[in-house]
Amino acid sequence: MRKTIVILCIHIALYAKVMQGQTLQPEYYRDIEPLIVRHCIDCHYDGGPAPFALSTAEQVKKRAGFVAYVTDIRYMPPWKANPDFGVHRNARVMTDEEIGLIKSWVESGMKTGRPGKKTKSKKAAKNISEPPNTVRLFMSKDYQIQSDRKDDFRFFYLPYSNNRDEFITGIEFIAGNKQRVHHSRIMVDTSGMVAGIDGLSEADTSIYRYQKKPLADEFLYGWVPGNFTFRFPKGFGKKLHKNSGFVLNMHYSPSALKETDKSSVRLTLEKSENIRREVKTFILRENDISNKPFYIPAESERTFYISSGIIPQDLSLLTVQPHAHLLGKSFRAFAITPDGDLIPLIQIDKWDFNWQTTYEFPRLLHIPAGSVIYMEGTYDNTTANPVNPNVPPLDVGYGWRTVDEMMNLIFYYTEYQPGDENLVLEY
Repeated sequence: MRKTIVILCIHIALYAKVMQGQTLQPEYYRDIEPLIVRHCIDCHYDGGPAPFALSTAEQVKKRAGFVAYVTDIRYMPPWKANPDFGVHRNARVMTDEEIGLIKSWVESGMKTGRPGKKTKSKKAAKNISEPPNTVRLFMSKDYQIQSDRKDDFRFFYLPYSNNRDEFITGIEFIAGNKQRVHHSRIMVDTSGMVAGIDGLSEADTSIYRYQKKPLADEFLYGWVPGNFTFRFPKGFGKKLHKNSGFVLNMHYSPSALKETDKSSVRLTLEKSENIRREVKTFILRENDISNKPFYIPAESERTFYISSGIIPQDLSLLTVQPHAHLLGKSFRAFAITPDGDLIPLIQIDKWDFNWQTTYEFPRLLHIPAGSVIYMEGTYDNTTANPVNPNVPPLDVGYGWRTVDEMMNLIFYYTEYQPGDENLVLEY
């Protein structure tokens, strides 16, 4: 009996040692893959916007040292919003424990382990390139980008034959030339009069003949560096009226190289009967600045203030997105209710032009009627700004070029309904 107990104790000790070893030596499938899916796969998938994929164990192991380094210095995953001022559903923030786990996995030899039940990829849940109900619209032909070392601004028309009203529930802009496409604004036309704008330059005065009627949606979606695929919550969508067409307002970066582009837009669509809530866009712009002019002299920092004025009706906000160029330094936005309460929206302490995100609220954020939305933005036009496009600095004002500046605050919202604050959003 004693011999049996001794043998059992030895087995227990050996098992405890093995289990301790497993704890000290992370495995890819058990410990690392869930982190990659949670924080990285939105961009790092095959054919995605990132420069390489992290979709498989082999791909991650190939870049493991690099992944450990950029997560350790918190360069990746990119997340610019201050988590102490406003909470966002799509926050990509790794904990110290998660960063340490990746580092430990690399240092212990990158053990693969056994794949368990297939991890549900975030790409399958979020990337709207997956069927069903998707349509992809291309520019009509390859566009020869200007090679005169100047910014190139163009309009392109993407026809779409829909004989009934639909709702857009997901949007993805796919740059045909990732090096030259600087940004793209997607708009919707229902007049049927805009098709002739295809390929025209913003500097071409003939564009005005196509701008005599307001667009059905002047801001369906804006693609900027760092802003990728977007999906609305289940049951929410942007209305797409029948017989619609799409307009791309494209900005190509200056270059002397002769290159082409054929960008496209991929949409996820739903029938009207499947949508409960219509989403609309609300934008604060440079015209809303209270301390005009919007002008940043060379070798100076300037802070500008935007006010929405009194909001006439109750709103439920889904998202917020600040926008600026290379002189942007920091931004903060909040709402003040009629009772004097402050509702935090977004704070970015270190603006990064290359990572502009549509920040999603975890629940619908109620903005009561009578509230005012404020935005504060600081711009650094000094030699101390390492990304200042002008060396030495030049006076800078409003414009769409990279060397100009902008100050926008963009919201997706829906009309408020009682109980929105407690509504659980499904994606």
